Amino acid sequence: MYECLCCENYFYDQDECDDHMAHYDHWIECETCPRTFRSQSACNQHMNTLDHRAPVFPCQSCDREFRSENASIQHMNAVGHWKPRFVCQKCPEKFYNQDAADKHMDMLEHYRAYCRPCDRHFQNENNLRVHLNSKTHRGTKITCPFCKGGFVTASGASHHLEQGSCPKAPRMNRDTILHMVRQSDPHGIITNKQLEWHKEEQGQYSATDRAYNGYGWECYLCHREFNSCNALNQHANSPVHQQKVYHCPNKRVMCGKQFVSLAGLFNHFESESCGFIRFERVQQVQQQLTDTITGRRLLTGSSFVRGLQG
Repeated sequence: MYECLCCENYFYDQDECDDHMAHYDHWIECETCPRTFRSQSACNQHMNTLDHRAPVFPCQSCDREFRSENASIQHMNAVGHWKPRFVCQKCPEKFYNQDAADKHMDMLEHYRAYCRPCDRHFQNENNLRVHLNSKTHRGTKITCPFCKGGFVTASGASHHLEQGSCPKAPRMNRDTILHMVRQSDPHGIITNKQLEWHKEEQGQYSATDRAYNGYGWECYLCHREFNSCNALNQHANSPVHQQKVYHCPNKRVMCGKQFVSLAGLFNHFESESCGFIRFERVQQVQQQLTDTITGRRLLTGSSFVRGLQG
């Protein structure tokens, strides 16, 4: 007896079986190419030799496999076999939808980047830290030593003075502050040692039409292009091309970062990027430098570093 490989019919001779299979298209087909075979073993040998196996799309929960992605999707939709893929930000728990994950994290306080007082979520912990160190949570506790204006950060107060924006100290700018800090920092704790120090020009730069290269307004120092002459002027009058005169005093990890302004150094401290000082202590450091700027005391290596490290 000869059995059709695709149905339950039996035949007394091979020719009759072949005629049946040809008439009803009951040949075993290759999963990839048009070739057909009389037996499953011959078809398997062909597909294994030529790597003609069709891609398999498994169910995410059970052992069933499908020849097409659509078939797999239809199966998982029908029987609810989708694998949970919404993860908790803190523990290994997974959920079928974001709402369930949010309820879990809210109930167990498992949000990695969540401000509960503001009920706000953030993409990462760094964004959350920036938010927690903003005016919303910190207020304006740092004051200018001259006009008593309030600032959220020490870098903001320093930028206020270095830009000559203080109405009570109009002669204060990056150059004068650097000069005073250098005089009070003989050991070079935060300032770079130099054989000579030349006062930098404080005039304003103004680009002419010659700065336009046909495509944009080009800085002749770094060759960056800007969309407008005003943008180029702002760039040229910023500290970006001035000499780096401050450095991070963190010797434990050999940070080595240098800055063109005191505000840049403070911003480095506030970011906690090298782990040398916590944000909360930057205000104390700012007070030490305020005392230096106003002529109350010198910076000394041991006291200043102790002040930084707490």
